[in-house]
Amino acid sequence: MIRFFIDLYILILVVDVILSYLPQVREKEFALKIKKLADATCGPIRKHLMKDAPFDFSAIIVIFILNLLKVLW
Repeated sequence: MIRFFIDLYILILVVDVILSYLPQVREKEFALKIKKLADATCGPIRKHLMKDAPFDFSAIIVIFILNLLKVLW
């Protein structure tokens, strides 16, 4: 059951990354909800990354940590 929720959250993170490249849907209600869910874990990690980096690697780091949790669970 926990693995299902981890996989679901990873899917939310991937959708958030894809939506970040589509400016026409960034302000839609569903996109804002997905962004809010993804920022719950990506936000704290984003604070510790370089501000001038050309890409946001926080989602990749969170996905890596979640996959590590799945393996250890």
